Amino acid sequence: MSLNIRRVRPGETGLVLAFIRELAEYEKLAHEVEATEAMIADALFGESPQVHCAIAEWNGEPVGFAVWFVNFSTFSGRHGIYLEDIYVRPSHRGRGLGKALLIYLAKECVDNGWSRLQWAVLDWNAPSIAFYKSLGAVMMDDWTLCRVTGPALARLAGSAS
Repeated sequence: MSLNIRRVRPGETGLVLAFIRELAEYEKLAHEVEATEAMIADALFGESPQVHCAIAEWNGEPVGFAVWFVNFSTFSGRHGIYLEDIYVRPSHRGRGLGKALLIYLAKECVDNGWSRLQWAVLDWNAPSIAFYKSLGAVMMDDWTLCRVTGPALARLAGSAS
């Protein structure tokens, strides 16, 4: 049995979108997926890509992915990685693929001199929380994630004088 983690390749945006939809289904958020294959292709391979993706393969078969972007900590004065999504198909869980994806990203941080790897996890996802804690992740219970979207985003943007 062989495990391989590699960067996504042009022409694999349909695969990435399939993983996004599977993750959204697992998180009971499928109704929120607006992304199209063209949007994913532009984000990953457009003129100025700001998003990165790694594919986890088991015996040459793509079975998981991680999507991230570079962020910045004003406190440390260095960049880091914000992991937007990580997903391994249920049929391949328990084989170390999720851990391998996180190791891949941790190495990316260390190799670039970046200060941190961070992400959010749904509070009901006890198996993932336990897994992340086992890897040394600290739950940031004193921080609340904020988001402005849709009509609220438009209103906020229109608030400028």
